[in-house]
This record gives sequence, C-alpha cells and structure tokens, in this order.
Amino acid sequence: MASLSRRRLLGAGAALTAGAAGWLAGGRWLTPGEPGTLLRSQVPPPEPYRVALPIPPVLRPVRTDATTDHYEITQRVATLSIVPGLTTQAWTYDGTFPGPTLVARSGRRVVVRHRNELPEPSVVHLHGGHTPADSDGYPMDVVLPTGIGRHHDHHAYRDVAHGFRDHTYPMAQRAATLWYHDHRHGATGPAVWRGLAGFHLVHDDEEDALGLPSGDRDVPLMITDRSFAADGSFHYPASIHDSHMNGLLGDVILVNGAPWPVLETVPARYRLRLLNASNARRYRLALDPPPRGGRGLVQIGADGGLLARPARHDTIDIAPAERFDVVVDFARYRPGTRVRLVNRLGAGATAEVMRFDVTSGTGRDESVVPERLSTIDTLNPGQAVATRTFHFQLRPDRGWTINGLPYRAGRALARPRLGTTEIWRLISDFHHPVHVHLDPFQVLGRNNGAPGPYDQGWKDTVDLRPSEAVEIAVRFTGHAGTFMLHCHNLEHEDMAMMADFTTE
Repeated sequence: MASLSRRRLLGAGAALTAGAAGWLAGGRWLTPGEPGTLLRSQVPPPEPYRVALPIPPVLRPVRTDATTDHYEITQRVATLSIVPGLTTQAWTYDGTFPGPTLVARSGRRVVVRHRNELPEPSVVHLHGGHTPADSDGYPMDVVLPTGIGRHHDHHAYRDVAHGFRDHTYPMAQRAATLWYHDHRHGATGPAVWRGLAGFHLVHDDEEDALGLPSGDRDVPLMITDRSFAADGSFHYPASIHDSHMNGLLGDVILVNGAPWPVLETVPARYRLRLLNASNARRYRLALDPPPRGGRGLVQIGADGGLLARPARHDTIDIAPAERFDVVVDFARYRPGTRVRLVNRLGAGATAEVMRFDVTSGTGRDESVVPERLSTIDTLNPGQAVATRTFHFQLRPDRGWTINGLPYRAGRALARPRLGTTEIWRLISDFHHPVHVHLDPFQVLGRNNGAPGPYDQGWKDTVDLRPSEAVEIAVRFTGHAGTFMLHCHNLEHEDMAMMADFTTE
C-alpha cells in the first residue's frame, strides 16, 4: 500500500505543477528545447574549429606529508584571449579558465587554501565532494578579498574569512569526476559565468585496475556557453530579474575555455569526462557522423563514479552540473574523418560543440572497457526511515522557491539522521537540475515509471523536466552539519531556489 500511495502522490504532484509549466512555456523566457533567455554577443562570434582544445593544467601540491596533499589557489582577475582581436577580463582560479585541475587519490586527504584577490567576496564549493560542513562551501561562508579588513559590511554572512580559507577534503569517496566553483549566495551565476570553475578528479585502485583509457587519452571537457560584450568581456546583465529570470544562455559554446575547439585523436579509445558547467543550458550531445554500428558514446561513469556496467548511447542529455564519463573508440572511424560533437538541443552555432580530427596515428591501443566496471551498493527504498517531498516552483508572490519558500539561511527543511536511508520526492514546475550536497543518491523513478536512460549509477544532480516528479534514495554519512539542496540553474539558485538541510 505504501508504494501505491507514493505513486498516487507523485502523479498528483506532477499534475499540480502542469499549470505553472504551461504558463512558463507560453511566456517569453522559453526558447525551443531550452530554459532561459538567449544573450546575444555584441561582437561577431569566433569562427568554429579554428583553435586546438586546451587541456587545463594539473596543479601540483605546495607540500605533502604522510596523509595529506596541500594546495594553494589564488582567485584573481586575469586577461584571456578567446575572441580574436579582443581580450577578456575573467575571474579565475590561478589565472586560467577553467582553473587548474586537482588530481586526488581516494582516501588521501586534500587541503586547499583559496586566496581571494578578486574585487568581491567568494565561496568555493567542491561539487560532488563528500566534505565536512565547514569546508563544503556553504553560500554564507565567504572569503573577503585581500586587503578588506573587518570594517567591511559582512553582517549578512554566517562566517567570514579574511584573505583566505583552508578547505579540508578527506576524499573518503570513490573515483569520480568532481568540479569546484563559486557558491556565494546571490552571486553564483555571474561568478561562474566570469570563469570561476575547475576540475577536481579522484582516482582509486578499483578504477586503475580496469584498463580504461588513461594519460593523454583521458580528456576532461568542460562545456559552457557564454556571450561577449563589445569590449570582449563576458557579457552578463546587471540584473537577472524580469526577462532574464529563467536563466541565461550564451551564443558561443566554449570547451575548456576555447570556442568550438578541435582535438586531434589517433584511432584509439578515449575517455571523455563531460561536464556541463553552463549556467542554464542543457545539451543533447551526439557524434556526427556516428561511428560504424552506432552507439558511439559508451558511458562508464556518472556524477558519483563508475557505473556497474557500461551503458551505450547515441545521444546523452546533460543538464547544468551533471557529469558523464564516456569512452569513444575513434578506431571505428577511418583516418581523416572529422567527427563533430554536436548539441541536438541547440540551433545555429549552439548546435556545434567541438570537433575530433581522426589522424592515421600508429601505436597499439591496450585500453579496454570491461563489461563489468564496479559493484554498486544499491539503496533499498524499503529500508527508508523517512519520505520527504520538495516542490520546485515559481511563486508569483515569492519567486523561485522550494516548498513555497525562498531561501533563508539557517532554516532547515529536513533533518536526516546520519547512516539512514531516506526517499526524497522532487517535483518540478519547469526545468530544474537539482543538486544535493554531501552524498550522492540513486534515482528510483520518474513519473511513476522507471528511471531515465541517463539516471544510472550514483548521482548528485538530477535533471527535472517540466511537470515531472522524480524519486531518489539517499543515505547521508560521515559528516554532521548544515548542507544544501538547490536548483543548479544558477540564476534560479541566485534568486533563492535553495534550501538547507541538517544532518544529525
């Protein structure tokens, strides 16, 4: 009976949100297939496929000891070359966009000191990290810029660090593709748009033993969209309200900070770590032309690490903050083939993402994709100690809300007990990529049915479509404290579509 009641409630919740979704779809914020408002660049966009794909540098620790690797990153304004003939002033981690990649081992602690030399306060969140509350990047725990003293007006913040903050990451988690980005309350959207994002990769012995593509054939791909002002700067409006309130879309697609780049590949398997770091844009990624036999995107991992078995796709839908690790075998193409990674949800230039040029390179490819990747500890919904419902809604009187409430720091909408499993029902009025901090979850189903084709494995972000109800099973472990549940459309997040939960 409990299962039947759950289905009925999910169906009712979806029906209740249908009216709001229809109103949004009829309004001026929705472009076909996409949430958000398109910001057109004020300069001609760069020509596609004219630059090589950059690979973010790997950061070296400033020191190591028996248990810990210590890093330092300076957040600062830097001048980048993205649009030909112009320069772009960006907010960066260590002067690059994306920021430097951190590479960690499961079980070996990482401490990162972030120094703030930007013109505004900042917060750093390790997205996907199993992290203590005081290092998680709570949006009210800011680092003031260097040189701003205690006289600065910071009464709205919970905790204030002056100049720098040390973040401790135990890395007690599986191998996975994580990323770090700014998370300051009310300012995440413009900060990430201006460049504050980078990869943080975790490796472990289980993954190392599989024989997956590695080294130069293990390629992180941060996909973003941006628009540019007349002076070459990142174009972001002074206000995100009114016509921009449903999220911002750019008209230039960047991969690792470069517009529509090209990667030369040899006829071999490559591991592509796909990250959608866009503010609001969703992508439907595909290879064009597809390889002989089709199903060229072999998914091996999700947000929280390896799948149990590979999943083969012709297309992959990826919402903001989601990650998909895929293997592409370029030996299935003839040398000389130019393979485009395209976006089936885009139009014009935004339908293009990047290109792979298959060369006639020599050398033996010893990598494999085993049919068994990992053992997944499946969460049993029958053992759940609580069921909670979270409605993600636009309220005319309150804006973007969760359960009818705009965000208020310190107000916890849930208090799960550590070590127990709960079922969370996420019900949407529109597109909302929902992110849960602290621990990954497993998707149980969508709209009374099975999980979707991209819901496999451990997730920390799930894409809710309009008028959709999704059930997830989550088990919080390890760290007591206050964490976040929020929409990862960054404009929704900045307009208070967040909530606290406290683990006890």
